[in-house]
Amino acid sequence: MKKKYAFELLLKVRDYECDLQGVVNNSNYQRYMEHTRHEFLESLGENFGDMHDKGVDAFVSRVDIQFKTSLRSGDSFLSCLNVHKEGPKLVFEQFIYRAADHMLAAKGRVEIVVVENGKLTRGEYFDEVLKKLE
Repeated sequence: MKKKYAFELLLKVRDYECDLQGVVNNSNYQRYMEHTRHEFLESLGENFGDMHDKGVDAFVSRVDIQFKTSLRSGDSFLSCLNVHKEGPKLVFEQFIYRAADHMLAAKGRVEIVVVENGKLTRGEYFDEVLKKLE
């Protein structure tokens, strides 16, 4: 049984994302996760460009990805996430499943910090954003 996620995004592997072995290059999983986080924030009415214009920037401070099953060109996959705060950090738990058989391809933990007007914050900006999930 698939667990419940705050956000899910269906994507498809493109040929140029694969390496010589015919599987998705490991760096692309991080790109998939980043794209999913951006789409998630858009779904909540947030946009990184607009945030920056307001003096708010979110930066990745740590990434940990575990690779489980390789995706190949043409595979559709579901990129899912859950999110919570840990002190000043916004923490995304992210999962990528091959759509055909629901096999876990990768899972990651991505920690984000927020800088407002050039100063590191305790992440208060996202307190209001995360209330939209309740």
